[in-house]
This record gives sequence, structure tokens and C-alpha cells, in this order.
Amino acid sequence: MSTQSVHSQGIYHGLPVYPSNLNGLTAIITGANGISGYYMYRVLSQSPQLWKKIYCLSRRPPLIPGGLPDHVEHIPLDFLKDPQEIAAELKKRNVTAVDHVFFFSYIQVQPKPGQGLWSDAEEMCRVNSALLENFLNSLKLASIQPKRVLLQTGAKNYGGHLGPTKLPQEESDPRVTLEPNFYYPQEDVLWKYCAETGCGWNVCMPGPILGAVPDAAMNAAFPLAVYAAVCKKLNRTLEFPGDIVSWQALQSTSSSMMNAFMEEWAVLLGPPNEKYNTCDNSAFTWERFWPLIAGWYGLEWSGPQPDDACTATETRFNPRGYGSKGVTRRKFKMTEWAKGKEVQEAWAAIAEENGLGQKELVDVDRVFGFLDGTLCRSSALILSMDKSRKLGWHGFVDSCESLLEVFDDLASLKMIPPVPKVEVKFI
Repeated sequence: MSTQSVHSQGIYHGLPVYPSNLNGLTAIITGANGISGYYMYRVLSQSPQLWKKIYCLSRRPPLIPGGLPDHVEHIPLDFLKDPQEIAAELKKRNVTAVDHVFFFSYIQVQPKPGQGLWSDAEEMCRVNSALLENFLNSLKLASIQPKRVLLQTGAKNYGGHLGPTKLPQEESDPRVTLEPNFYYPQEDVLWKYCAETGCGWNVCMPGPILGAVPDAAMNAAFPLAVYAAVCKKLNRTLEFPGDIVSWQALQSTSSSMMNAFMEEWAVLLGPPNEKYNTCDNSAFTWERFWPLIAGWYGLEWSGPQPDDACTATETRFNPRGYGSKGVTRRKFKMTEWAKGKEVQEAWAAIAEENGLGQKELVDVDRVFGFLDGTLCRSSALILSMDKSRKLGWHGFVDSCESLLEVFDDLASLKMIPPVPKVEVKFI
């Protein structure tokens, strides 16, 4: 019989209690100014005795109110440069012994003209594999030997962006090779490096990520908050754009803070050389969440109706290999909504009234395109957490509570106006 100790921290529950003799560790966080890297920094920096030194590697420093604490150092690096150049900078900064590496560096390349967010799959593979390979080669050149390297990929590992997959999605599911997926060559690069060096590895795969950082791309929370704020400004109903399938589909959602808590556990207490689904472990549906967000903003809301006029789009593939292809049905796209003249004018007024940094809605196809894919799906996203729970991970957060916390963080960053919180209730 084994005994485990867990604790709660705010809305986050079932977090591990680490043994007192585990301390004095050094970490590298790459992509530290991005959504996942920033929250990894937030989690590790809470425990300066456990993590005595944290190196944040990114082209730009993370935006930390009051600046970085003394035990955290930012090193500006571009992982598309030659590994020799990267290694030289690490040596110059006296980066020698590192216990654990958390790799979050990522580049979203421009999609093919008139196509979706990840349509240039070949270029995504080339660029993002180079980021990881150059970095790992620089570690060898700088004689830095970590104990564990953690790579964060994501739920596209299962091919859900291509069409319906088997449910639930489990870590042992085979690769989906219907088109190139940059997660797979990244895994191959990581495994080759670890085989050559004896380093342990972990791969964590979150679903749609919730968090608050200045770059709003790949983050459903920001455009969703914009949608609610503009509906409030225009006194409009908060209308769900999809059909009953998307409305009721279970969707594993991944809060950045909970992801970081789990990734810390993975390298400290979890076994090496394992892949993990990484999510809130919360039963999230738009059917549950939509009345809540409407209540926060004091809005009327509407869900799918039998007589809705929807545009149906069949998925390109059928990754599960049986049954039919998937179909998404939607009344309107959020990208089209965000480009509307009245919406743009309403946001400009909201930004002026609240002193927001973004005076107009920009990069609409990228930012609101991500929301389109999150709101309307051809099938459910159910990331099985059975494997990690058996190995000792018990973390949980209510995704609806997490979204409200992220909205408040976005407001603190002056990215959205304060949430009115007319009505706040959770089960």
C-alpha cells in the first residue's frame, strides 16, 4: 500500500506535496514569454527552495510585474540560429548544470492562402522540429546534461483537427499520418537525443489551452471574452454559433496553470520516458459554460435550435478509420463576426473607455479562427487521464472556474474590460 499527500491551491485541487529533501534544483524554460512557458515560470517560481535557479530562454523576456526575481534569469535566444551560437551564449551566461528542461518554444507559420490555421503542415514540421533540434544540439555543445527534458505538444497528436477520432483519446493511440504533424518529428528528435545522452524524457499533450498572456493567439479565452464584451456593449444576445453536437460534446480543456502543475509533477515524481494527456479533468461542455458566461456579463443567451440555418462542412479525413467522416455545422463563424463593422466600432469604443492596449481587433483570422475550432467540433475531445492517475497524478480544476480566473487575468493585462460578474455561480 502506498500513501500520497495532496493539497489545494486556490481553485486547483489534488496537487502533489513534494518531499522536503527535494530541493535546490535548476530548470530551463524555453518559450518563456508564451502562454505555456509563462505559466510554467509562475508555478516553478512559487517554490524558490525547490527551484533554486530558473533560466527563461526566449527571444523576448516574460512580462513579469516588478521584474524577474533574483533566482530567475532571462537569456534572449533564437532557436532557429546555429546550435554553436546558442551554445556560446549559454556558456557566456555560465549555464552549466541543469536538472530539468521544459520545452515550449513554438512558431505558428502562416497558413496557405485561403486555408485553415495549420494548413501548411510541411512548414510547421520543418520550423518547429528545427527549434527543438537546434536547442538540444546546443545543450550537447555546451556540455549541459539534464536529467529530464519535457516537451509539450498537444491534442492534435490524435488528429482531431483532421476529423473524428476514437474516444477517449489515449496515450497509446497510434500516430495519425494522414498529413504531416510536427509533433511526430519533434518526438523523434527528442527520443534520439535522449537515447544518445541517457537523458529521460516526457511528452505532455494538452487540449485547448486557457491562460492570459499578451499574445492572444492559440488562446480561446481572449476572443471569447471579446465576444461577450461586445455583445454587452451592443445589448445583443450571447448566441452560440454551432449546432447541438458541438453544444453538448464533452471537451477536455487545459488550463495553463494546471498544465504547469502537472508538468512539474511529471519530471519530479512521474517515471521517465512517458507521454501524458494533460488537462483539467473537468466535465466541460459549452452547454454548461454558456449560461455561466452570459450570467457574468448580464446577458441573455441562446443555444442551438431545431430550425437554425447552419452551414455544414465535412471533415477532410476520418482518422478513426471507421464510421463516416465528421461534419461541423455552424450558424456563423467568429472570424466573420469579428470583422464586422459594427463589432469593430464597438470594440474600439470599449478599448477607449477602459484604456485597453489593443484599440482594434487585429490578426482576426488567427485569433478568432482558433476560437472557431474550439467552439464547433465534429466530435468530442475526451483526453483520458487514467494513465497519469494510476501513476500518482490527481490534479483537478473546474474549467469554468479557471476561465473566469483567466478573464480576470486578461483584464489585469488591459486586454479586455473587467468582467461585470453580474452573476457568478458554480456547481
